[in-house]
Amino acid sequence: MTSIIEFIHALGKYDFLQSALLTAVMVGIMSGIIGSFIILRGMSLMGDAISHAVLPGVAVAYMLGINILIGASVFGVLAALLIGFVASRSKIKTDTSIGVVFSAFYALGFILISMAESSTNLHHILFGNILAVSDSDIMTTAVVLGLVILFVVTFYKELLVTSFDETYAKTYGLNVQIIHYALMLVLTLVTVSALQTVGIILVVAMLITPAATAFLWTDKLNVMLVLSAVVGVISSITGLYFSYTFNWASGPAIVIVAAMLFAVSFVASPKQNFFKLKRSVAR
Repeated sequence: MTSIIEFIHALGKYDFLQSALLTAVMVGIMSGIIGSFIILRGMSLMGDAISHAVLPGVAVAYMLGINILIGASVFGVLAALLIGFVASRSKIKTDTSIGVVFSAFYALGFILISMAESSTNLHHILFGNILAVSDSDIMTTAVVLGLVILFVVTFYKELLVTSFDETYAKTYGLNVQIIHYALMLVLTLVTVSALQTVGIILVVAMLITPAATAFLWTDKLNVMLVLSAVVGVISSITGLYFSYTFNWASGPAIVIVAAMLFAVSFVASPKQNFFKLKRSVAR
């Protein structure tokens, strides 16, 4: 087993590990920030849908030899629009339309990946491989992180109001639909950026788990954003350590750490009152 000191020594020695750490930290921050808005809006299933719906976009981009960010973004936004269209033009509920659209996109992605004969790339797309990030991956992640921070800072009040009271937001004159689809676009960009780190299958966990952990500790949005980003960073760094030490897939390792932090918060947070609840039940 690699000790923490040896891991730190390896960080100073190997460029690929430095790149992995930098990418992990950036993904942890952006996932935590956007994930906070996703869970406050009750859109966890939408986050799952977008993360799976980008797969055909990744496949098309791979086949055309273009940046996967372009292809994935197009299909992510298309999926969000199609889900909204189906939900508004039919009698089925939104969660049903989400299930239909994202499963169809996901299946299409598998077919396109098979046609491209890129099974190795498919494995990395599904489960991530943070130890193999390239300079272009780092640059893409940095750009997306900058866009996420700019988006949240610029539209903080609008996101705050629409996340907690959509009816009041409409009365206030805010265009709720535009804000929603803008958030979906940013969510898509974050999802694509996290592909190399945790993969499509587990990216929704990084969007939801750190934010859910932070939610257990505070009722203030600004504090929640910071805590969620911190949990995301801790999960990413610790997961990277386990990935490097035990030769685990990076995605599952990072997500397991995030889940453990959530479990501790579920038991220990004052907001949850877990121990008080157990005492009252015992009486």
